Amino acid sequence: MKHTEMSLTDKKIIITRAQEQTSEARKIFRKNGAEVFDLPSLVIGPPDDWAPLDDALKKISTFDWIIFSSANGVRNVEDRMREIGLSLSKISKTIQIAAVGRKTASLLSDMDAEISFVPPSFVADSLLEYFPQNQKGLKLFIPRVQTGGRSILSDSFRLNGAEVTEVAAYESSCPKDVPQKTIEALKSGEIDIIAFTSGKTVINTVSLFNKYFGGNWFKLIEKIKLVSIGPQTTISCKKLIRKPDKEAEPHDLEGLLNACLELKFN
Repeated sequence: MKHTEMSLTDKKIIITRAQEQTSEARKIFRKNGAEVFDLPSLVIGPPDDWAPLDDALKKISTFDWIIFSSANGVRNVEDRMREIGLSLSKISKTIQIAAVGRKTASLLSDMDAEISFVPPSFVADSLLEYFPQNQKGLKLFIPRVQTGGRSILSDSFRLNGAEVTEVAAYESSCPKDVPQKTIEALKSGEIDIIAFTSGKTVINTVSLFNKYFGGNWFKLIEKIKLVSIGPQTTISCKKLIRKPDKEAEPHDLEGLLNACLELKFN
């Protein structure tokens, strides 16, 4: 969907993202007239132990499918593969790759990796529903976040008879600080929208709000519109804050922008 008018003009938005991923979001929202305030709520780093991932990569040729549900998983798998003279581009000629989400698929394409399957909706449940092959007896490799991710993929594939190797390819943790400019904007009631990009960003944002504003944080944001990127993020919002005013569709940055553009302000 193209937006010719800058309908977020004069709107002040906090986008909760990983520290490494804020520039893309900032660009998209600024283009539509918004003033963006940074609240990095994830720090992406290595897993505590590389050994499980390295062991899986040594026997990569034994798998039928690799299933990526995040760009972070793609990056770290590619980096570790290169150390043993492999690449996702090479192995995608013989092993099928599934990618959840436009960004995950885009990164794989940039690496010249062949993608066999992208589910119609950018959530794990869609991958399960539309998976193109009978899963019984399949050997699947699922690189994932070390803590805080959902185990729905591996659990469901195992129930359907697949042999699943699931290993930590990266970790995401809570940053220690919030930029002073963002704190001041929250305190003075300037912020119009907070956009959450994952369940973990909700958890970490609440933790940071507690740290900076104490028990008063809830009152501080009660008039701010909340937008969620997808169903799991919405669940986290409901549990820890309140029901979001909008949920993105599709569940990516473009969908998040559209959801913000559709908000009604008094």
